[in-house]
Order: sequence, then structure tokens, then C-alpha cells
Amino acid sequence: MSSIVKTLRVVADPNRLRILLLLRGEELSVAELQEILVMGQSTISTHLSQLKQAGLVEDRRTGKSNFYSLGPADGSPLDEILVRASKEISEAGADQSAMRRVVRKRQDKMRSFFDSVAGRLGKDYVPGRSWKSVAEALLCLMPPMVIADLGAGEGAFSLLLAQRAKKVIAVDTSAKMIEVAREQALRHGVENVEYRLGDMEEVPIDNDTADLVFFSQSLHHAMHPERAVEEAVRILVPGGRIVILDLAKHRFEEARELYADEWLGFTETELETMLEKAGFTGIQTSVVHKEPETPQFQTLLAVANKSAKTA
Repeated sequence: MSSIVKTLRVVADPNRLRILLLLRGEELSVAELQEILVMGQSTISTHLSQLKQAGLVEDRRTGKSNFYSLGPADGSPLDEILVRASKEISEAGADQSAMRRVVRKRQDKMRSFFDSVAGRLGKDYVPGRSWKSVAEALLCLMPPMVIADLGAGEGAFSLLLAQRAKKVIAVDTSAKMIEVAREQALRHGVENVEYRLGDMEEVPIDNDTADLVFFSQSLHHAMHPERAVEEAVRILVPGGRIVILDLAKHRFEEARELYADEWLGFTETELETMLEKAGFTGIQTSVVHKEPETPQFQTLLAVANKSAKTA
């Protein structure tokens, strides 16, 4: 805790009091303090050094600048001193006005950047922005439910869903994939995913079990995709939902050999027809992504609901 004698000695200088009054309201850099107080850089730095040694301010390095703020409230008499000083120092009001102007300049600089990239921000790299981070944020809005991940593969999507799901039932036709998926779940300490070996056209899940059925880039591997969609109806509870993420129709024939694709994607009409025949309602389809690289695969999203039973 700063001693009262040390604190009083340091704040005896009116200019240091002016700095403290400014830092009470905003974190500021040396350059910004220079502009507000109309003082030289060396003078400001000397005052800040003395205030820092007394434990009254702390700094934070950001790029090429240090930003200063009041130190933690540790029982020093500083608050009371600043309240009285704000009334007695004649420059205090003008300092606060100048500070608001300087902060607006900082905000304007940020706003100017976003103005300059408007219309192309999503096309450029943005640090920290990824589809995975967006998906995880959206998952936080999802209520806990039983989810069937059909054609789950190595289970990466199942693990993502498991963060919010009551239970995930991951089904895949490959015993090796199931083995790898189980090992991943064990390694991450995920216990609410159940892995089942089976075909998405004959799903090893009881009727009216799942609240949500996902086909994530798996439906184009089904021999009879319409049967897989019919199975989704069977295992969904009344009012349950189906979500299909798959490739839009394309002509990249090599996909059959490279990725064991049975179908070269689907058109929106084909997915809508399958869902309608299976009895789904509220069908919505859209292209949600297009890869820039050849062969420019597009991702198609389809969502629909299983009708609720009537009394």
C-alpha cells in the first residue's frame, strides 16, 4: 500500500495531478497526454515515471506505444485527493474536453480503417476469424438435445456438437473411422458421444430418438440418399429437425476416385424433392459457401422439420 507521505509528495505537483485526473477517466498514451496538456514528451515521461514509481499509475505496451492508467485501488488516499483537485485545478475542465477530443480521434482512426475495407472485409484475412470459431459461438445458442451425426467419419463434427448437446450419436459405416473417433473423444475427455457402427440408410437408432439429425458432407456417399433422408424422419422426434451440409452439384468426376463420392453433389431442387417425399416440412435450401480454388466446390445447406404429431 502506498504511504500517504509518498503519495502527497508525488502529487504535490499540479501537472502530475492533471495527469492523474486524465488517467482516472481514460487510458492514454504519452503522445495523447502531450496533445492534451501541451507539454513536451520528456516532461510527460518524467512525470509518468515518478507516478509509476509511487505506484499511482501502471502502463501497458501496445505496439510501439505505452498506454497509462491509474494503478489499482490499494487503500491510498488518491481518490479523495483527485476529487478535491478536480474542483481546485483551473485547467481540469479544459483537460477533460481535450481528452474527449483525443479519444474521438482514436475512435475515428479505427472507424476510418473499417470504412476503407467495407465491402471486402469478408474476402480478406481477418485475424481470429474462422468458421470453427463462428460455429462454436453459435453452438452456445443451441439448447441441449440429442443429436444424430450420420456419416460422422472421424468424429470432428460430433466433438464440436458435443460441447452443447445432451448426447451425440455418431454413426459411420467404417469400423476404422469409429475407432479413430472414439480415441479422439477419449483424448479430449468427451463422454457424451456414443459411436455406433452402421449405415446411414439403416441407422442403428430407435424411432423417435433424436431431436436433430445432421448430415455433414456425408449424404453424397450414400448409395441411396433418399433412403438416408427417410431414416432421418424415422429416428427424429416429432417436430425434430434435419440439417444437411453437402456439395452442390458439380462436374469434378475425379471426386469419385479421390474421395469415394457416390454422387457429384446435389441441386437445391433434388434436396428439396427428397425432403418433401420423406415428409419434411418448412424446407429451406441455400448455397452458403463457394471455394475460390478450382474446381470451386460449393456448399449447399438444407434444413427442414419433421411434422409434429397431432392428437
